[in-house]
Amino acid sequence: MLGALLFVIKTCKNKNQSSPKPKVTNNNPSSNINRDRGFDRRISYLEYSKHAKCRMQCRHITQAEVEDIMQNGDINYNKSDLKNVRCPRYAVEGDTEDRQHVRIVFAQCNEKTEVVTVIDLETEWQCDCPGDDDKYKNRN
Repeated sequence: MLGALLFVIKTCKNKNQSSPKPKVTNNNPSSNINRDRGFDRRISYLEYSKHAKCRMQCRHITQAEVEDIMQNGDINYNKSDLKNVRCPRYAVEGDTEDRQHVRIVFAQCNEKTEVVTVIDLETEWQCDCPGDDDKYKNRN
């Protein structure tokens, strides 16, 4: 019993020791929220890439649904890239109003949080968006 307790404590301790994250400076001195401490869920910093807008249109996902996922979704750390050189990227997952299970990738930079892409995890949509490539077309 004691051995199992020690194993659980050691496992929890190792999960809490994460590698350092890239520094994201908060350029707004009047703000009291530190954007260097994890994912900032405020939509006031939100901008959309051309690719994300195209994917949203193709997959019938609204800005309101993106904002809802940003504020209430679950971060999938396995699909996130917190050590990205330019800006940490957070993969946030949740369900839209019409029950699409989606993953939205947000790049949290100094002055903005950009929606990089929007992925429907259950339905394969035929989209032709900027940034799409042909690397998988001839794959066997």
